[in-house]
Amino acid sequence: MPDAARVIDELVAANHILFDQGVVDGFGHVSVRHPTNGDRFLLARSIAPALVTAGDIMEFELDGNPLDAGGHALYLERFIHGEIYRARPDAGAVVHSHSPSVVPFSVAKDVPLRAVWHLGGILGEGCPVFEIREVAGPGTDLLIRNRALGAALAKSLGPGTVVLMRGHGCTVVGSTVRHAVFNAIYTEISAALQAEAIRLGAVIYLTREEAEAAAACNAAQIDRSWELWKMRAERRLQPQT
Repeated sequence: MPDAARVIDELVAANHILFDQGVVDGFGHVSVRHPTNGDRFLLARSIAPALVTAGDIMEFELDGNPLDAGGHALYLERFIHGEIYRARPDAGAVVHSHSPSVVPFSVAKDVPLRAVWHLGGILGEGCPVFEIREVAGPGTDLLIRNRALGAALAKSLGPGTVVLMRGHGCTVVGSTVRHAVFNAIYTEISAALQAEAIRLGAVIYLTREEAEAAAACNAAQIDRSWELWKMRAERRLQPQT
């Protein structure tokens, strides 16, 4: 069982990597299931991902309540994380972002986001799109502000890896924080590649079998990308003297 200090260090690195790779900016967040208590998760206080340090990481119950808020502001959409962990015992980490290349696919009615290359195998034959209007009506700010909305999002995700959120962004899961970051980054890249392919003409997508085989292969190669991304993020975010 990994110790809490190492998990926190990886969660901090995940925040920095996602920023450096253009998946998050001042908004977005990543969490990890607690290493010794599956009914809790670790998530930063409300802060820009690039600025997260170990001291910003807080422990939450699945209902979104922190064990000790310490006077800190909390992410409004922390319910995304708790309700996915509740619904998906296999989920070890969750990334929520407004991934810029993904957002157009959340509003394009007839163009599902799906696998166009091997590193996008997790997208399969198409990702579900969460429509908040079906749960909370036409007048929300599109944010997942409570447990009911979080549970509805988790239901839309189902057993998959990626769920788009109409007019908002996406949420991605993985078995570990490294896996979730890997999936989030390649979802963003895949969306950009698919949009470019569509501009060129008719697209040949991966079959379900190809996508599943590719996703399984990719899951065994995560550390190579992680170490590169971590090194790059550390160099770029290192304070200048």
